Amino acid sequence: MSTDETQAGVGETPRLKMTDISKSFGGVAALKGVDFTLLAGEIHGLVGENGAGKSTMMKIIAGVHTEYQGKLEIDGKEVHFRSAHESLAAGIRMVHQELSIVPDLTVAENVYLGKQPLNAFGAVDWPAMVKGAREQLKNLGIDVDPKMRIGALPIGLQQLIELARVLFSGARIIILDEPTSALSPPEVARLFEVLRKVRADGRSIVFISHFLDDILSISDVVTIFRNGRHVISHSTQGIDKNWVIEHMIGRGHEGLEESYSGSISLPAKPAGTPVLATQGLSYGRVFDDVSIDVHAGEVLGVYGFMGCGQLEFARTLFGKLKPSRGHLELQGRTRHLRNTAQAREAGIAFVPESRRSMLFYHQPIYRNVSISILQRISRLWLKPNVERKTTQAHIEALHIRPPSVNALLGSLSGGNQQKVALAKWLTYPPKVLILSEPTRGMDVGAKDDVVKIVRDLRDKGLAVIVVSAEPETVLSLADRVVVMKKGRIVREFANETISKDRLLEAA
Repeated sequence: MSTDETQAGVGETPRLKMTDISKSFGGVAALKGVDFTLLAGEIHGLVGENGAGKSTMMKIIAGVHTEYQGKLEIDGKEVHFRSAHESLAAGIRMVHQELSIVPDLTVAENVYLGKQPLNAFGAVDWPAMVKGAREQLKNLGIDVDPKMRIGALPIGLQQLIELARVLFSGARIIILDEPTSALSPPEVARLFEVLRKVRADGRSIVFISHFLDDILSISDVVTIFRNGRHVISHSTQGIDKNWVIEHMIGRGHEGLEESYSGSISLPAKPAGTPVLATQGLSYGRVFDDVSIDVHAGEVLGVYGFMGCGQLEFARTLFGKLKPSRGHLELQGRTRHLRNTAQAREAGIAFVPESRRSMLFYHQPIYRNVSISILQRISRLWLKPNVERKTTQAHIEALHIRPPSVNALLGSLSGGNQQKVALAKWLTYPPKVLILSEPTRGMDVGAKDDVVKIVRDLRDKGLAVIVVSAEPETVLSLADRVVVMKKGRIVREFANETISKDRLLEAA
């Protein structure tokens, strides 16, 4: 085990103990000999960058991943969960960042999902369920009609209600994955009050979050993961955010592996009219009052932790989501984009974080590339030869491998699939290119290829917006960076030297 400076509970049998845990996916190690200890009546913060191994370890505890090496103990007894049901039976509950509420059911039905109270006749006791839900939610400071359809409520309230279901389930071990990502400051304060009550009852909580201020505020102990390894566990007393960041990114330590530790110099913000700008753009409670601009020949990085609203912001720019307030300007002219077709006609292209949502995996490369210009080249009937010729030019320009227009997209690597996604839009071509997590899941070589392509597009005068939760991606691509935190722009970096730890600190 790595350095571990927690001293509380010496001699006490841990509520949960993991020893030398390793887990691989397709030969790639996600966890490497990890140790982890959770005491009774403890709130244990867990932090690390994307891909550090946090979620993999929690899914082992929750019985989602059943094949692994190492030992798992609950109250001193070795166990090996073969299903999520076995984990639930052991008193373990996990609240994922993606909500599992049923939007068409009422608040009360969601609070009691799967364990509705029954009356003497074996039917659901609706009055008791409504009363019980109202009491549970009151403990969280939530004043809402339990008979309301939960899907009609703001996302922050939905998240608190899902948390209420787990917190009051009687679970002895509760795993919370990014529980404050959609909550306002007053809602976070109410949640922390409840978590402290749960801790006082002797139950144990694992609190996973990118928001280091939240981790330090609520946790008794923090554990840091990096590249699938346990780095350190330490009492939160006497440490600050900078201490956590240094251990997260490994500065000053051996084994940096792929961590980015250098600094880059950003140029000054361009003068003149931007190609695209937003003024006070808002989308419900997801993001609020976001104003950005991007110029021709510039890459603007939009950085923030998962759940900060940056992905929804990108979709709003492309007309996938309709803003609740604010407006968008293209070359100084206000535009109201009602759908993605209007966005494309206006010169905006969007490559989402999920390539599967925009590509056809069982079709050849040329059909994936030419689909965006079929109306232009095939008014009455298809012209496969023209489609293939157009695609071949992009294959050569973007170095797509294999260099065959007829190769099935599904046979390509992730990096080459991303190049095809770019080629699809470059046939148009756009004035603004929005890239959401453009290098996610790629190896180092593929990432380098994408970086070169984006820089080349910038040098040809395209305005590019890169939205990412990976600081390495933003640092390698952006000429200017804005940082989003809980739905708002909190910092802009331009004409200065910036590093990964400064990005993390701002977010």
